[in-house]
Amino acid sequence: MNDVIIYHNPRCRKSREGLKLLQDQGIEPKIIKYLETPPSEAELDRLLRMMDMEPYDLVRRREKEFKELHLEEQRDDRQALIHAMVTHPRLIQRPIVVKRDKAVLGRPAENILTIL
Repeated sequence: MNDVIIYHNPRCRKSREGLKLLQDQGIEPKIIKYLETPPSEAELDRLLRMMDMEPYDLVRRREKEFKELHLEEQRDDRQALIHAMVTHPRLIQRPIVVKRDKAVLGRPAENILTIL
């Protein structure tokens, strides 16, 4: 049974690099195209806790939605940022790789090796 999951955007170079790194390690992960199937708020909160990250550390601050939603002003509002990322999944940094009870942001892709 496969125990590795990648939250993946095939159009993103960093996400493709993360998937290739996994495949080069002989791992065929379960791929979740999170733009099509975003995580729930509870799942994103769980992923953040697994990565020991705050939502502001995971949000893509260069996306237009970040500015339009005035998220900089809400940088310390955990629930508001999680809600924004789930509602607008382009705001989520990628890739996120999960193995059992560990998760890591694959930026750079070599970070993924820490949980394999």
